[in-house]
Amino acid sequence: MTSSPVFVLDSFALLAYLNGEPGQERIVALLTQAQAGKCRLLLCTINLGEILYTVERRRGLSKAQQTQALIESLPIEEVPADRSLVLDAAHIKANHPISYADAFVAALAARESATVLTGDPEFENLKELVTVEWLTAH
Repeated sequence: MTSSPVFVLDSFALLAYLNGEPGQERIVALLTQAQAGKCRLLLCTINLGEILYTVERRRGLSKAQQTQALIESLPIEEVPADRSLVLDAAHIKANHPISYADAFVAALAARESATVLTGDPEFENLKELVTVEWLTAH
């Protein structure tokens, strides 16, 4: 039996979904597949925080709280940043020109043999480490 595909969402992917930006259709399709048990969608707690501070900064605390509730209602598995993931992310960050939050996406994708869903051009620097599915032209 072949296991279901696994995807790691970065903040770019979820913000595209939440804001109706390019890439939203792909996220909607994957959410539908995840709900049906045909794939797994993962989100590191660090990246949840990144999404929430972005929303709060732009649109206020109330909107950030609504966004958190919405994300928690979706068929996305939140993965805590345990010591192993922190150490892996630190190693990736030390050796690649990416943000620390993106290093968690990469570390989680590497650990789970998952595909990163993003439109963030920083992931060009990680093509030898993880598989990337681009949500937008980059």
